[in-house]
This record gives sequence, C-alpha cells and structure tokens, in this order.
Amino acid sequence: MGRRHRCRRSLTMTGIPTTWYNIIPDLPEPIAPDQPAPGGGGGLNPQIPTGLVRQELSRASEIAIPAEVLEHYRAFRPTPLRRAERLEREVGGGARIYYKYEGGNVSGSHKLNSALAQAYYYKQAGAKRLVTATGAGQWGTALAAACRAFGLECHVYMVGNSYRAKPYRRVVMEMLGATVVPSPTPDTAAGHEALAADPATGGSLAIAMAEALEDARRDSGSRFATGSGESYSLLHQTVIGLEAQEQIAAFGETPDVVVASLGAGSNFGGLAGPFLRDRLRGGEGPRCIAVEPDACPKLTRGVYRYDYTDSSRSTPLQKMYTLGHAFSPAAIHAGGLRYHGTAKIVSSLYSTGTIESVAYGQNEVLASGLRFARAEGIIPAPESAHAVHAAIVEARKAADAGTEPVILLCLSGHGQYDLAAYDAHLQGTLEDSGLSEEELALSLSSLPEQPEVAVRVH
Repeated sequence: MGRRHRCRRSLTMTGIPTTWYNIIPDLPEPIAPDQPAPGGGGGLNPQIPTGLVRQELSRASEIAIPAEVLEHYRAFRPTPLRRAERLEREVGGGARIYYKYEGGNVSGSHKLNSALAQAYYYKQAGAKRLVTATGAGQWGTALAAACRAFGLECHVYMVGNSYRAKPYRRVVMEMLGATVVPSPTPDTAAGHEALAADPATGGSLAIAMAEALEDARRDSGSRFATGSGESYSLLHQTVIGLEAQEQIAAFGETPDVVVASLGAGSNFGGLAGPFLRDRLRGGEGPRCIAVEPDACPKLTRGVYRYDYTDSSRSTPLQKMYTLGHAFSPAAIHAGGLRYHGTAKIVSSLYSTGTIESVAYGQNEVLASGLRFARAEGIIPAPESAHAVHAAIVEARKAADAGTEPVILLCLSGHGQYDLAAYDAHLQGTLEDSGLSEEELALSLSSLPEQPEVAVRVH
C-alpha cells in the first residue's frame, strides 16, 4: 500500500512538464494499423497536420511541448492535487483519496490541454477555421478557447440532446467566438440522413463527427479537429499524469489505484499513462481503472474489432473496443462518455489486461458526485462523477478488506453547467438507462467486414 505521510491538503508545484509522455513505445503489444474503409475513406486523414501525424507515428518516449503551447498552459497549469480528507471521513476506513482537479480553466475541463496543442499545429499547417463535434460541450468549449488563442475561426456541431440540456455550454462557446449548431442538422448530408431515419433523434457523437467532417471537407481553409480518441490527444493529456506524479510524491505517497472516467480515452489515458510507465517497463505500478456509464459500456461489454470512428463510414477503420458505429446511446447526462469507441491506446492496454474497467448507472454516479460536492466544495461534471464513484467503491472495498490504499482520481471538470442532471437526481425523476443484450447485438451487427492485416512491430 502507498506510504502514509501527513501534510497539507492541497499542493501546487511551481513547474509544468516541458515534454509529453508517449506511451506507444512501451505498450505490451503493437497498435494495429488503421485500414482503408471499404467505402473508400483510406489512409491517414489528409486534414491532420504533419506535426500531429508525426506524434502518432513517433517512437520517442518524450515529445517536446512547443513554447507557444507552454505559454498558454501557464495560464492554468499546473493544476492542483488535493487530498479529499472530508470525503475520506464520510466513507470510512483508512483509504487516502487524492484528486487532480482539471476544471479551473475557461473551458471547465481537461480538454483544453489538447485543444491548445491542436490549434497550434493546425495554425502552423495553414488552417483558418477548425470544425469539430462535441458531446456534452467540454471539447467544443475547449476548442473555442484554443481557436481564440491562436486566431482561428471555430464551428461546433454539438449533440442535440446535450445542446438542449446544457444551454450555457453553448453560451460560453459563443462568448469565445465559436458558432454552435445542434446535431443532427438538415444542412449536411450526414445530418439529413440521420433525421430521415429518425426525426426525433437526439443525436450522437458519431453523427456529429460525420457532420463536422463533411463540413470541413467543403472548404479548403477548414480542418476537422477531434477531441479524444486519437493517440496525439492522449499524448497531450499526459501533462495531467506527469504533474500528478510530482505532486503526489511531494505528499510522500505513491498511488495504489488510479481512476478516471472513459469516453474515448483522453482523460483516462492522460492521468493513467505516466503511472503505467514503470509497470510497462517491467517494474511495479498501480491498478488503473477506466470508469464507463452502463449505458455506453465499450470496454466492459464491447468487442475488440475494426470499426469506423464515425457514422459516415468514410473514415479509416481503427481497431478498438467498440459498440458499433451505428450505436445510438441513451440520453444520459454524461454526454462526454457516450462515444461508441475507445482510443487505440486504451484498447491495447485493456486487451493485454494492463488496465481494468467498470461501468455504473447514472443515479449512483450522481449520488457520489453530490456527496463529493457536499464534502469537498466542488461540483463534479457527471463524467468526472464516474471517477468519484469508482474511488468511493474502491475505498469501501478496502475498508471491508482492512487495507489502506492510496487512491488517485481525475476530477476532469466541474459540473456548474450540469445542474439539470443533479436536479433530476434530487427530484427522483432521473432514470438509469442500461444497454440491453438486444440493443447491443443490433448495434454490433453494424460492424464492417474485418480486414486482413499484418501487425505492425515497434
């Protein structure tokens, strides 16, 4: 178990990492290469800047953070690492719970770490306008802020259910200069097709991505930017784990359990990646747990197969844990966790048994989020509340077993724009929306024919 050492509840170090950690060379198995889509979308997306492509292909363990990106990081990094002592007393037992808080920037979440990096590389490549898809709005808000920082236009397709449930996310994006539309929209072929199939659809991240891709391809000055699933996005987020390593060591502790919520993977990969480094190189390391909503259980119930990354079926195929690109998620409040697939890096780690995964319903998750808010004074985003709930579950298990682990979680964003979710939970009107076997089978039936591939070696 991690060493006990009493000191201040909160610690902020003076330094910021000057390099990102690239986990790809340390993975226990190679990442399967992307494959051309049967419909003709093949190879690396030509819209991705060369700088980001190089990061996808690099075998260097450390990649330098550009000075221009570091300058913007300094406005909100390093982020604090705090010990949740009041929550510990409520839960009981001897577990020590620490949380890395990423909600203290204008976007309100960890997403700004990658948004700034991507905006920089797109600007260097000559882009004038970035187009994106966003679920709950965290990524759209972050990209709007990053585009503002680097002088780019920004257009956001926001999943319709979240657009209506979280209007103030839209307001913040518009304050930062972005234009925001609910997805699906009849103004794109992908949106028109989705609305024709189901006029009452609340949308999905896969549909919003299809619309954003279509939009970006119509204009030579526009480029599509994605928030979570690609390897370079996980790379940029490792500033979270690298800072947390320094900070928790200053507390005199080493974590036994590392917990973060899982959408496509950038939040989880950003925190867990650096902590897995020693373990991947033959040493010891903590248990790392990815936490999903039971309405979108990619790791816990999905399959490890080649699939499209969006509903347009035009993007290259990626091997990942997926529920199928045609998956239509329930309208849960954790909109950022409703994506059908999982990042290739996280999928590889799960396939080899390096990490664990659990899934929970939204009422038990929001109950833990409410408990955290009352104890620690920060309202977690519903996505972040998944990590809080898993940490509480781990602490209770430890109390029953008579152990005293150090548990580290990523509080990836605040929930100030998510009060409708907490209100529904408090009023008893919030329904848990699991995924039935019939719904899962139907969604998985959309998987494309699997390509024959030669596995790439490091």
